[in-house]
Amino acid sequence: MRIARFSIDGNVAFGVVEGDPAQPESLVIDIIKGIPFAEFERSGTKVPLDKVRLLPPVLPSKVVAIGRNYAEHAAELGNEVPPAPFAFFKPSTSVVGPGDPVPYPTFSRELHHEAELAVVIGRMCREVPLDRAHEVILGYTCANDLTARDVQRTEKQWARAKGFDAACPLGPWVETGIDPKTAADLAITCTVNGELRQAGRTSQMIHGIAELIVNLTEAMTLLPGDVVLTGTPAGVGPLNVGDEVAVTIEGIGTLANKVIKRG
Repeated sequence: MRIARFSIDGNVAFGVVEGDPAQPESLVIDIIKGIPFAEFERSGTKVPLDKVRLLPPVLPSKVVAIGRNYAEHAAELGNEVPPAPFAFFKPSTSVVGPGDPVPYPTFSRELHHEAELAVVIGRMCREVPLDRAHEVILGYTCANDLTARDVQRTEKQWARAKGFDAACPLGPWVETGIDPKTAADLAITCTVNGELRQAGRTSQMIHGIAELIVNLTEAMTLLPGDVVLTGTPAGVGPLNVGDEVAVTIEGIGTLANKVIKRG
């Protein structure tokens, strides 16, 4: 099930996306009664997807991201692979949706793309056992962990380098129909202006999804709608004003955003 958050005529709602993504003209949203973090009903009121504006699929209280979770990515930046998951935060104000513009941060000269699988948490959880990690997952979406690479190199904390406004595009929707075994081996690609930049699989992660949830919930409570970014494969690189960057994940969809000059 593909659950989207959208706006139409000034109203914001959740809905289930129906149709074949390979045929965009066939896609419609069945508006739901309630929220996706609890039992809900489909209203039967359907709206063509091209008549709505897709928003970030969730509004997380926090985005917890994992750094250097792909060995080749760590190597390409000259970093060692950490012995345990290496976490950092991106604030809720960094989250934007599919199609939203990404203003180039004025304090950076080296903006990089990082295509990632995002895990969306479905219920409040703390100290989750490994064998029950799948129970707290609502679903998965695409993410771009945009990074001011020059700032990341010069500042010990990554708050500015990875937490600036629009640094966390998410979308286009949350796919709930992916089982843990499938999620552990999905293809991830990133293109810039149609040119392939990144190509990897989630099976290349050093620390798997369940292990990440265990590690994070040892320290903090995750809330419904919180997002865990699972790391990026090799191939990260620069973005310029005017570039369109697209993250595609097998079985989920494509998240596309355009880089603009900050006004």
